[in-house]
Amino acid sequence: MTYDVNTETPEGKARLRKVAKQCVNYGRRVQNSVFECILDSAQCVKLKCELEELVDKQTDSLRFYYLGNNYKTKVEHIGVERGTPADSVLIF
Repeated sequence: MTYDVNTETPEGKARLRKVAKQCVNYGRRVQNSVFECILDSAQCVKLKCELEELVDKQTDSLRFYYLGNNYKTKVEHIGVERGTPADSVLIF
């Protein structure tokens, strides 16, 4: 899972700390805002609910990646969308 929390305000900085602390409870940090978690269905639902309560969906972002063969249905996004989807066309 990944997260991006807007830290332009003191409230955002506090949210960032809370989100990071919650993620540490469920998995291993592999980069600043990237965690690897091995969860069963109940744990996954619980983590998502806890994080959704912490983030501001207007400025923050959560992404959950479910590994497997059908990757298009294995990415779940909550909050503001940034960037371009990996399978879209880019023209330079």
